[in-house]
Amino acid sequence: MADDQPDLPFSKLTRALMANVRRAGFPPLYQQTVAQARQAYAAGVGAMGLPPVELPRVESFTIPGPAGDIPARLWANSHEHDLPVLLYLHGGGFVVGGIHTCDAMCRQVARLSGAAVLAIDYRLAPEHKFPAGLEDCVATLRWLVEQGHTRHLDASRLAVGGDSAGGTLAATLALMARDAHIPLKLQALFYPSVQVGVATDSFKTYASHTLLSAELMKWFEAHAHGGTAAERWHREPLLAPDHRGVAPAWIGLAQCDPLTDDGYQYADKLRAAGVPVTVQVWPGVIHDFINMGRLLPEATQAYEALASALRDAFGR
Repeated sequence: MADDQPDLPFSKLTRALMANVRRAGFPPLYQQTVAQARQAYAAGVGAMGLPPVELPRVESFTIPGPAGDIPARLWANSHEHDLPVLLYLHGGGFVVGGIHTCDAMCRQVARLSGAAVLAIDYRLAPEHKFPAGLEDCVATLRWLVEQGHTRHLDASRLAVGGDSAGGTLAATLALMARDAHIPLKLQALFYPSVQVGVATDSFKTYASHTLLSAELMKWFEAHAHGGTAAERWHREPLLAPDHRGVAPAWIGLAQCDPLTDDGYQYADKLRAAGVPVTVQVWPGVIHDFINMGRLLPEATQAYEALASALRDAFGR
């Protein structure tokens, strides 16, 4: 992140947040080892995210995966049976993040929506190159369809969602679900990365002036690259040959984010294929703002917006 803040439309609180990060003097993630970056990212989310709300139902368990058991956590605001469920996939560039970094947000969405929220620790790079994490997501979705009833979940009311790299995974998973004839009620994408190596206008404007820098994105891709994806669009869902028939989309974006144009372009691609799309943009905030709720009130607004979209999709 550059030391200066040019005449860009950051909110006052966003400017203060970035100034505080600069003053703290922590090295950027891309200058750290993977282990250090994971610890630093988790610490940052812990410091800036909202404290976790108490819920009556929080369950940790494992789901069978292609390379062993996948750690999972389920949150719900009731012990009601046959709850609709959102499979939520955390962000972190396929390298950092986990259940622990999306816990507070998932709790809020479960509380506000009345739906169950399920998150997993999918495999991360560089130990497990992409698409290892995607394979875990596919296995989890199939488990929900086939075994979700064992956790009192309604397999007929499923949604997928995620932020950043998790938004990428969710968008790809929605396409794969369509091809597997698994009906989804919604795909909920916070600032997804849907293409690689394209210098959009938002990338040119914000990749040098926010926490998600061009250098960090290159670092993420370098660590994730090397696996063998069956299709290029598994990493770049914008490039899928056909988007017709995919689940309706809710896309949440930050105005001051290198990935904002990715979100707009994906919305346009889906609309052109006849897919219903809702886009909500939060002015003045930056990438990963949903994990900065102690400092940015827009995070809570985003939880409420996603919860509303889920209620509409699930008919609650």
